[in-house]
Amino acid sequence: MHWRSTLAAVLGLTLAASATAAAAPDDAQHGPKQPVIGQPRTEHGCARIEKSLPTLEDWPKVESQLKGDRRDEARIKAILKDMTLAEKVGQMTQPEIGSITPQDVTTYGFGSVLNGGGSWPNANKKATPQDWLKLADAYWEASKATRTKIPVIWGIDAVHGNNNVYGATVFPHNIGLGAAHDPCLVRDIAAATAEQIRVTGQDWAFSPTLAVVRDDRWGRTYEGFSEDPRITRAYGFEAIKGLQDNAKRRIGEDGVIATAKHFIGDGGTTGGKDQGVNASTEQEMINIHGQGYYGALAAGAQTVMISFNSWTNDVINEGKVHGSKYVQSGILKGKMGFDGLLVSDWNGIGQVTGCTNASCPQAINAGLDIIMVPNDWKAFIANTITQVESGVIPMARIDDAVTRILRVKLRAGTFDEPKPSQREHAGDQGDLLHKELARQAVRESAVLLKNNDRVLPLPKRSKVLVVGKSADNIGNQTGGWTLSWQGTGNTNADFPNATSILKGIQDTLGAANVTFSETADNVDPKNFDAVIAVIGETPYAEGVGDIGKRTLETARLYPQDLAVLDKVSGKGKPVVTVYVGGRAMYMNKEINRSDAFVAAWLPGTEGQGIADLLIRGRHNGFTGKLSYSWPRSACQTPLNDPSQDPLFKFGYGLRDWQTGNVGKLDESSPGGSCSGGGGGTATEDLEIFNRADVAPYKSFLGSPENWGLEIGPDGQASQANINVVQSDVNVQQDALKTTWTGTGPGQVYLQSPTGTDLRGYGNANAAVEFDVIVHQAPAARTVISAHCNYPCMAELDATQAFRNLPIGQKSTVKVSVECLASKGLDLENVNTPFLVYTEGTFQASFANVRWVPKAGADPDVLPCT
Repeated sequence: MHWRSTLAAVLGLTLAASATAAAAPDDAQHGPKQPVIGQPRTEHGCARIEKSLPTLEDWPKVESQLKGDRRDEARIKAILKDMTLAEKVGQMTQPEIGSITPQDVTTYGFGSVLNGGGSWPNANKKATPQDWLKLADAYWEASKATRTKIPVIWGIDAVHGNNNVYGATVFPHNIGLGAAHDPCLVRDIAAATAEQIRVTGQDWAFSPTLAVVRDDRWGRTYEGFSEDPRITRAYGFEAIKGLQDNAKRRIGEDGVIATAKHFIGDGGTTGGKDQGVNASTEQEMINIHGQGYYGALAAGAQTVMISFNSWTNDVINEGKVHGSKYVQSGILKGKMGFDGLLVSDWNGIGQVTGCTNASCPQAINAGLDIIMVPNDWKAFIANTITQVESGVIPMARIDDAVTRILRVKLRAGTFDEPKPSQREHAGDQGDLLHKELARQAVRESAVLLKNNDRVLPLPKRSKVLVVGKSADNIGNQTGGWTLSWQGTGNTNADFPNATSILKGIQDTLGAANVTFSETADNVDPKNFDAVIAVIGETPYAEGVGDIGKRTLETARLYPQDLAVLDKVSGKGKPVVTVYVGGRAMYMNKEINRSDAFVAAWLPGTEGQGIADLLIRGRHNGFTGKLSYSWPRSACQTPLNDPSQDPLFKFGYGLRDWQTGNVGKLDESSPGGSCSGGGGGTATEDLEIFNRADVAPYKSFLGSPENWGLEIGPDGQASQANINVVQSDVNVQQDALKTTWTGTGPGQVYLQSPTGTDLRGYGNANAAVEFDVIVHQAPAARTVISAHCNYPCMAELDATQAFRNLPIGQKSTVKVSVECLASKGLDLENVNTPFLVYTEGTFQASFANVRWVPKAGADPDVLPCT
């Protein structure tokens, strides 16, 4: 697509001229010259966080630290000339380790492999470095057994340390590092992460994330360093530099291949919806969302991962950027001059219009060089070869892709390195541990928001009561992308080298001076000098972490936290609250009940760093400053608009000697949603299940054995009559695959602890919608139902509707809310907005359950009869 956008200034940013990246003066004959960006100015030996950035009128040319090498290019031409089409397509194909064998690497000549979050050698969460290396060696040896002998490379999501690996030190997530305002710290953590990756034999880190987050409802907010592109620009440079350990024209022997991701605009989607639509102008893309890439490419980033989001507004209609030639070839490879390789995200090509996970010539023609096809790789290879042979994909595009792949491998030294187990750092258990660096990062990341009467730091001889669900929960403090994809299913035993926040406090004050009661029951705060409450979010990652149209009020999302604070506050002893979570939340109620309040973000495995700050000692105390604005009200998002008045502004953060004068905060609540409900007319979808339960709803299965068995965070539960596991309908692991065995009745459903007023959806002529793949049609009567606290309910016989759906294909089912109301559903008190019940055999995967305004008028709504 070819078009020009207006040269408008970027909204919400104060941008001025900078010596390092100024646009060139106008040329009278040829118009404005393209801006050029090179190495950043430095401060303390690292990239400087500039006070302002210049407004760029076009995408800049970025001068990379890693320059081209004529000898490499000659070698690439010779290799390419000797390769068959099948060998070239093999280099472009990236399968997941769970779906291949080493023999497949030899047979198909894969250029790379990956392991997804929560994927380990032999499916063993506690795999040792030797287990990882054994598999890495097997893949490498298999690639060397091919005719071309081109070495395979292995990519891994090492986003806060080598976080998939048992026993590795895990660093604070990026939101915390952003609060440190320390590019040198980011470089050091990236370098340590590279060492950890080399311990287990991988070549390639799928990091750093360079999203400039505009709406904290996004479930990947914590993966972004800041809402401010100035920080992301400087950090992008240092993160790449640390990971790649760049030497002259090469990645250093201690480095790994780094990935700047996700290009472009993933942090700017409307409503903070993961994989949603970014409606930015081109000027906003250039001056906000592009900034991290200018830093990363200047540092020599060798790979870029394309984003799941779309780019669409009144002028621009690129759609999914996985299929956009303008974004991939026009901007990144053309204007910005990127000469490395561009890789897709997990099955991202399947989201391009007209494509599937196994076939997408549009994405390859747009500019993708490596296609991440975790499971459908065999069909993808066959389809792509056919598409090249028929002329749908030009051979020149294939040759360009393989040229870029070989260029990156040569720069990374993979052609000359021995097998992974014989490389620097391989198998060194000690190099998985960087405890002191992580502890320093925790101290620099935490932000002190309130400190009445200078409660903090506590005296070294204090006797304290510690409460809260996250005090002794390393899974909560490490968050998503830790051992498992969503960070769920972990216990403290899964972190043998870690320190919980509670343990850090005990080690600092002495165990005898610390009493722990998670729920604060049967303890009297008056018996202690102070109370430390550790509360906040529980782990989530992409998609599952989206808040959607729910509010940012933690008291509704995690009511147990407020209940704990109510038990200990106002009892005559100071309460210090430590918030553990992945974004700034509306926490006025919690802050009011606290004498001191600390945003610890997701600190990783070194909880001792929090104890260093809470208790007086040899450390400098709090230095962290917010890299995200903090909301004043529950529906106040996005906060990047100058018209907004956040409670705590970007850059806010107290030192130990400051109190903050926060005062009594307003505790008003709009309820559970920022739109819809009540007696008005709903205008926004009510999400019930989107990859995971959407609070306050939880998923259950039931049968006479137990009518209310909660389905776990891993999407699994089982009874004799019915069982549930995770499956894919729209995207990875977004569905509940439910199997009725036929031995008796059973149901799967989503339920809230209390009823909710959903009259607004009746007024809006809404429909209950869900996506489904029927694997086996129902053998007996099957109903779709909603309840208003049983026995108040309504149901629709959907037996024939399910039987009519195609087996193995995704369908969308719609049930009119008006129909359910006519059958007895009290819309003012709905606690179970979705339920499927049957008494015979039936198997189906259910995903994306929601109530959609106006959809009751759609022609494909099921008839009420």
